[in-house]
Amino acid sequence: MYDIAIVGAGVTGAMTARALSKYNLKIALLEKCNDVAMGATKANSGIVHAGFDAAEGSLMAKMNVKGCAMMPETTKKLNVPYKNNGSLVVAFSQEEDEHLKSLLARGKANGVPELKILSKEELLKLEPNLSNEATSALYAPTAGIVCPYELTIAAAECAVSNGVEFIRNCEVKAVNTDAEKITLETTQGAIEAKYVINAAGVFSDDLARMAGDDTISITARKGEYFMLDRSVGDTVKHTIFQCPSKMGKGILVSPTVDGNLIVGPTAEDIDDKSNVATTNSGLNDVRKYAVKSVPSVNTRNAITSFTGLRAHAAAHEFIIGISEKNSRLINAAGIESPGLTSAPAIAEYIEDIVKRIFPDATVKADYDDTRKAPVRFRHMTDEERAELIKKNSAYGRIICRCETITEGEIIDAIKAPAGARDVDGVKRRTRAGMGRCQGGFCGSKVVEILARELGCSINEITKFGGNSNILFDKTK
Repeated sequence: MYDIAIVGAGVTGAMTARALSKYNLKIALLEKCNDVAMGATKANSGIVHAGFDAAEGSLMAKMNVKGCAMMPETTKKLNVPYKNNGSLVVAFSQEEDEHLKSLLARGKANGVPELKILSKEELLKLEPNLSNEATSALYAPTAGIVCPYELTIAAAECAVSNGVEFIRNCEVKAVNTDAEKITLETTQGAIEAKYVINAAGVFSDDLARMAGDDTISITARKGEYFMLDRSVGDTVKHTIFQCPSKMGKGILVSPTVDGNLIVGPTAEDIDDKSNVATTNSGLNDVRKYAVKSVPSVNTRNAITSFTGLRAHAAAHEFIIGISEKNSRLINAAGIESPGLTSAPAIAEYIEDIVKRIFPDATVKADYDDTRKAPVRFRHMTDEERAELIKKNSAYGRIICRCETITEGEIIDAIKAPAGARDVDGVKRRTRAGMGRCQGGFCGSKVVEILARELGCSINEITKFGGNSNILFDKTK
């Protein structure tokens, strides 16, 4: 019997688990996949939004602005890369110039600091590679960029280090509620909890319905992206948006914290919540609209393309709170953009709810809200590298040449709390396989290290869990 079971180990679930792990409560973090950050979290823009886009007075706006303010300290404590690079919403017509004024007014009403509109001359001085067709821009200096899956992994590691139990490959199939508890029938057996937090992303309406709450309706909003090589990562310094529409914030061009350039996403509502295939039409749209903002963007520099699914609620509003249909269910649904930015604030908001439910819960004396910085060999000086190799020779063996990732770092990623169990898990934690060759050279070595450290056959190692085995024995 758990006090709380959190369903969904995306950024919302992981940050909530970290926030609640400070209390003397028995908590489980359940994830239907083989790792954390496997849904929308691993496939989004990584933008820390300032907060001018969400409707004035909405919960989304409040969580966005607060989350943006919390992000520098949160990432510092979790030793996650973060950059306050600022954002620009670029207008290309007199009509869009007027729209920027409404965004400015909304942002000020939401409490976003330092917003201002730049003239064409000011804009092109700040970002000389922008299109000469640009007429003005809304500048938000408080916006930033972060790696979404690194943030989630770090939060999960912190939570597990503080006593949260992480249960992988744990898909909820049915929910039964009585006067004292909720029972989740899962692929890992029955799990009982006094309360359940629904952080299931695009599947949060399905989970709510299983628990008797039919008030939530989530549409999967598909977005396709290109990730470009680091050689063009300095094309722009700020995150470049186009004027938003009812479908979202449009095609953006932005640097990443790792020095790449990200371009996208499209926005298409789909019925299939598992459809993450890229399409020619979608990627062509990304190309078409990206060059409208930054003509020099060339997707021949792409090292990969990918698709993410956003959990779009009909009212375009976060749904956070105790369910009116089931008092043992706490919903955290409809967490689409700016969900990543809002995650620290959402976790704090849910923490306040839990404190009211468990008024006698005490803070652990040994609670630690930090995550130890992982070794990043590629960022070290030669002297620091030599000293590290003296202590452990595994750091002297380069496995991924594109990203300069060592065997020691891969072992650390596997042994970490809520550590990697598959090739993509290693990739997200270390960047092994994220370079120009996309794992062409290091992939087989990563498989061998995983098998050795996990004590299993290389035939059991998968790309991302499930049936995604890298190798198989044709004799069996």
